[in-house]
Amino acid sequence: MKNPNKIKEGSRVADVIFYILAIFFGFIALYPMWYVFVLSLSEPQAAVAGNAYWWPNGFYLGGYETAVMDKNLWISYRNTIMYCIANCGLMLITTSTCAYPLTSHALKGRKYLTFFLLIPMYFSGGMIPLFLLITKLGMYDTPWALILPTATSIWYTILMRSFFRTIGESLREAAMIDGANHYRVYFNLYIPNSKAIIAVIALYTIIGVWNSWFNAMLYLRSDDWRPLQLYLRRLLIFDDASIENMMNLSDEELKAYNEKQMGTLQMKYTIIMLSSIPMMCAYPFFQKYFVKGVMLGSLKE
Repeated sequence: MKNPNKIKEGSRVADVIFYILAIFFGFIALYPMWYVFVLSLSEPQAAVAGNAYWWPNGFYLGGYETAVMDKNLWISYRNTIMYCIANCGLMLITTSTCAYPLTSHALKGRKYLTFFLLIPMYFSGGMIPLFLLITKLGMYDTPWALILPTATSIWYTILMRSFFRTIGESLREAAMIDGANHYRVYFNLYIPNSKAIIAVIALYTIIGVWNSWFNAMLYLRSDDWRPLQLYLRRLLIFDDASIENMMNLSDEELKAYNEKQMGTLQMKYTIIMLSSIPMMCAYPFFQKYFVKGVMLGSLKE
């Protein structure tokens, strides 16, 4: 006789459907990167024609050899790593130091300060006033144009404040009764217990800086400080010969030009892979913190 109070397990049919959907969406997410990887290893002719879908058509490492020997690529890599470290460090310092006093009930006008911080989160001067400001401050065509304007974030400050509130006011009061000041409470109590939100904000900031290219296109004129994504963008859209010039080439010159163009087009897939590998390797180590970071925005204070 069946027990009516027994907890029913999930339906196997539903489990199969969910597994199929998970595999399907996983395939949609992963196949584009696999396709680029396959083309980066295929022969230039096959890569240009797009005749490789699941496995490399031939085996060609010339794109990787050319990319490794490209000095400009590694300069862009160095610049992007520098921007990631600088922006991540400043973002964590500014957001945490701003969020800490907002959690204290002793701070007068705390609600008004929070409301004041929310205004620039929704309203801003726009691109042209920011460009004029950067120019007037002498940051145009310098690395500071990509570091200082993105050194803080109101949204990350709100997330940090929400996480700090989960620590509890009683712990702060207990620490101060024992003789700790605000600096000790901040460094010895709040920061060590906020590794989850710090990791989330750090990874989000690094990913945003790593994939950014638009600000660099606006504020950097020379190539000495351009980031990796701007280098990749210029490689993808660059064409050094017009149709009129091609019409004036001889048969041998045209053949050599076509081979060069095919090698350049094939190398684009190689550059995409090289620029994506660091983020793909870093993401799994921070994935466990993403749930906490997402849940913070859904909790009511």
